[in-house]
Amino acid sequence: MRTHRHQSGISLLGMLAIAIMVGFFAMCGLRMAPSYFEYLTVKDLITKVATEYGAEAKTARELHRSISTNLNTNQIYGINSKDIEIYRKEGKMFIDANYEARIHVIGRIDAVMSFDDLKFEVGKPVL
Repeated sequence: MRTHRHQSGISLLGMLAIAIMVGFFAMCGLRMAPSYFEYLTVKDLITKVATEYGAEAKTARELHRSISTNLNTNQIYGINSKDIEIYRKEGKMFIDANYEARIHVIGRIDAVMSFDDLKFEVGKPVL
């Protein structure tokens, strides 16, 4: 017969605390996953528009129209085409599509995902 002193393991309260933490992080992951997959689609679309043949000869309005059409076709709602900045600097054209996504988690808790690697030079291949 074992005594209480020799028993070891996790208590019911410990298991409950671990289950709550795992559940919270799983819920956060499930709520944040769609925004992340949308970001991957936006990155692919902006890369495609920036590197397509003849893109450097297009005007900012034509690039904006192309991006807007692609966002609408792929049903992207996390970023609007008006939020994408297209500008010329030192004779080169750039597309800056950096944005943030704010996701409601629970109560007054929100998660903010910052996608700040969406700046491309038009006509230059992305490595």
